[in-house]
Amino acid sequence: MYRALSAGAVGVSLPVEECVKLAKQFGFAGIYLDARWVAGIGPGPAAEVLDGLRPACFGLPLDYRADTAQFTEDVLEFAELAEGMAALGCTRCSTWVPSWHDEMDFDENFQFHRRRMQWIANTLAEYNISLGLEFIGPKTSRDGHKYEFVHTMPEMLRLCREVGPPNLGVLLDSWHWYTSGGTIEELRKLKPQQVVDVHINDAPAGIPVDEQQDHIRAMPGATGVIDLKGFLGTLKSIGYKGPVMAEPFCKDMKELPPEEAVAATAAAFDAVWPD
Repeated sequence: MYRALSAGAVGVSLPVEECVKLAKQFGFAGIYLDARWVAGIGPGPAAEVLDGLRPACFGLPLDYRADTAQFTEDVLEFAELAEGMAALGCTRCSTWVPSWHDEMDFDENFQFHRRRMQWIANTLAEYNISLGLEFIGPKTSRDGHKYEFVHTMPEMLRLCREVGPPNLGVLLDSWHWYTSGGTIEELRKLKPQQVVDVHINDAPAGIPVDEQQDHIRAMPGATGVIDLKGFLGTLKSIGYKGPVMAEPFCKDMKELPPEEAVAATAAAFDAVWPD
């Protein structure tokens, strides 16, 4: 596995060219990209901008939860975007799955996701791209909603199995793993191909796990609430070879100059990296 920079996730808002320079300056091996940026300039020029950095992963460039008419319209563009990312050498795509719904019960929602994800995964498979699905762990995210949905790693793996295509796996975020009650033993049972993307962060200290609020997090290793060395060490031991990015949702990072924010992110990686 390797360290990759997601600039926006650590409060950096700069052109891709500047983000690439910062990523290389602070020792990142890869960078997360927007598929539409690649489509806008073309895979060849995009590769020149990356200047040797690996294209780590891209977010799913359509809203799979849209109504049928909008989804049908969006998918016309989707294959072209996937083709461009494949030409750049980016073989990983990811998105998140809400852990609640106010209209569909669990079974209805499960079948909806099975249908939509099957189409998306099959399309990506044509370009040898894997799709990672992120479960949302915090109990507080489900509170106030009529129906709960997938919010643990075992449930997400079940959804992946029932959707079917072998290029489907999980986006494994340490925050959601921790808040869902995930264990190191569960991680040990994973096969490397079941993990498409990895995000790391820490949780505020002194707050019971069921009271943790999503989007109120900490930099990796800042509090030690989440066992990141165990988390990353286990992923390394099972043979995960993909990217790892920091996603702290820490407002203090947005107040830092870009160079300081990326430097702080690199230092956080140093503190928890299993090597």
